[in-house]
Amino acid sequence: MRPTYPFAFLIILLACLLVTNLSIGAVHIPLDQLIQILLGQEVNNDVWKNIVWDFRMTKALTCILAGSALAISGLLMQTLFRNALAGPDVLGLSSGASLAVSLLILGQSSGIVLLPAHSTWTIALAAGAGCALVFVVMFSLATKLRDNVSLLIVGLMVGAGTSSIVSVLQYSSRAEDLQTFIIWTFGSLGSLNWNEINVLLIILLVGSLLAILCVKSLNAWLLGDNYASSIGINLKRSRVIIILSASILTGGVTAFCGPIAFVGLAVPHLIKIIIKTHNHKILIPAVMIGGSVLLLFCDTVSQLPGEAKILPVNAITALIGAPVVIWVILRNRIVI
Repeated sequence: MRPTYPFAFLIILLACLLVTNLSIGAVHIPLDQLIQILLGQEVNNDVWKNIVWDFRMTKALTCILAGSALAISGLLMQTLFRNALAGPDVLGLSSGASLAVSLLILGQSSGIVLLPAHSTWTIALAAGAGCALVFVVMFSLATKLRDNVSLLIVGLMVGAGTSSIVSVLQYSSRAEDLQTFIIWTFGSLGSLNWNEINVLLIILLVGSLLAILCVKSLNAWLLGDNYASSIGINLKRSRVIIILSASILTGGVTAFCGPIAFVGLAVPHLIKIIIKTHNHKILIPAVMIGGSVLLLFCDTVSQLPGEAKILPVNAITALIGAPVVIWVILRNRIVI
């Protein structure tokens, strides 16, 4: 099958999910009025226009940007480590962000005051700083370690160490602070404004550009280190650029949306079912669309039509991602 047809299918599916996502909410907006709003035409109720552009569209764009970023990061990690179960968080970046945010929110009970108050920007700043700190550690190790397996193990250990510190902070924190932190760990797609979405867009562009520049290296990694070296790939440099790209993408999403699980792990496998290729020149744009589709679908499912309540997005991504992980494990065992 030509990649043109799967790409067309994914784009049509993305457009349908976008319209569906914009039409669902506590306030019912007729579909014809929604289309007129999107086309910039006059509608019967100006309040509907504000709801669509200031609330629903920002949330939908957040789904598109965050889903694309996490999907690319997951693809990079699975290719670099040649591990089907590798995801964006294998380097401990999300754990570093959680540690920084926990210090900001929960640290006051232990006498640790990073900032006098926490808001969307301060939480994003803390999460970004936590990701950056872990990235510096992994960056320095990537230039010294010769094999990716050791780097993977170190990343998992960094994540375990930071998680233990977070557990101690949770144990000694106040109930209201603990609730705020727990809500952050659920992931949030509806709290960003247009300025924050612009920042997230820049992060996606920078991270995806670095990934595109590594297409040749990524294709070579699939066949092993020796083959990559034989065709002139600088293993250390390509490893560092791939880690940098994944760190920028994962760190940016975690900073603004919280830790969102399973999207980066599941999307590459689902896309490879639709587009049967291992060429990253095709896979990178495909997983970008696939990540947007999956996160838009999860956000749509998480909304209870006609009610103001919204389920945690991580609960929905886990319901979809967990069966994919089980399928990957069973499939690999069958191949072996």
